[in-house]
Amino acid sequence: MIRIIEPGLLSTIQDEGRHGFQQYGIITNGVMDPFALRIANYIVGNEKDEAGIEVTLTGPTIQFEESMLIAVCGADYSALIDNEPMPLWRPVLVQKGSTLHMKFSKKGCRAVIAVGGGLDIPAVMNSKSTYVRAGIGGFKGRALEKEDVLQIGPLSEQTKQIIHSLTKKGKTYMTSDWSISAAYLNDLYERETIRVMKGRQYDEFSESSRNEFWEETYKLSPQSDRMGFRLNGPVLERTVSEELLSEAVSFGTIQVPSDGEPIILLADRQTIGGYPKIGQVASIDLPVLAQKKPGESLRFEKISHTEAQESILKRERAIRELKWSIELKVRRG
Repeated sequence: MIRIIEPGLLSTIQDEGRHGFQQYGIITNGVMDPFALRIANYIVGNEKDEAGIEVTLTGPTIQFEESMLIAVCGADYSALIDNEPMPLWRPVLVQKGSTLHMKFSKKGCRAVIAVGGGLDIPAVMNSKSTYVRAGIGGFKGRALEKEDVLQIGPLSEQTKQIIHSLTKKGKTYMTSDWSISAAYLNDLYERETIRVMKGRQYDEFSESSRNEFWEETYKLSPQSDRMGFRLNGPVLERTVSEELLSEAVSFGTIQVPSDGEPIILLADRQTIGGYPKIGQVASIDLPVLAQKKPGESLRFEKISHTEAQESILKRERAIRELKWSIELKVRRG
């Protein structure tokens, strides 16, 4: 089991989300950076949708009360295991009694800690994700707190093989001689430009507003959270006056309320929205978006639905190949 010594700013249990219940008003939740969670799970031998610990801006201090296999993916928090630097994007076998320290994120905003065997907590509506506002899911329906203790689930055969290969190292903590190639990570967490498709009400905005949306730079407001990013920048003007019927929204929907400043809806978004939608962030760039910090800049780049589909299919093929590569390395020891 693992014990939370200090929780950090916001550390919650998240998986890929609570799907299939939006018609009942139950929001999806889930991890903000699905790419980081998925890769971290593959690294430690879990299924891709197993829950991990998502940390935000300042990381936790965690004590391991038994030896276990972990991986940290996403933002760089200068993680330490017992005062020794811990590598990201690779399996790490920590010894019983060791402590993981995660400081301030120096690159990116969020990281995911995956544990071999997963977190042994009950699923609520088919998901372990935490929805803090409603107090459901995760660990007691809330963010992690000091002295919380999390149990670990049964290990997969692949996790056992990875642990076996690392126990030969004989150090404070053990890690593999392989990691995720920079080819998968380049341009993922530092890029300013976010690719966006036109929204359903795109044509209802003035020509000058549409041009500014693509050409100008926005900054992330401090009044941003897992529900949505508020953007400070050019005020967008809608030329149509009638109100809209509320309709479904998704991760990355860009709404424009009456003040004209866009809001990008995120993992904890509501199920429906009545504001006009000028754009939709392409799925391929949701991890880029999730790593933005308050005060950072971003710009929008136009992409067609076809281009967005081709991009995500290309990444899916790359992730599938990555998964096979990990499995092959594990089999070879």
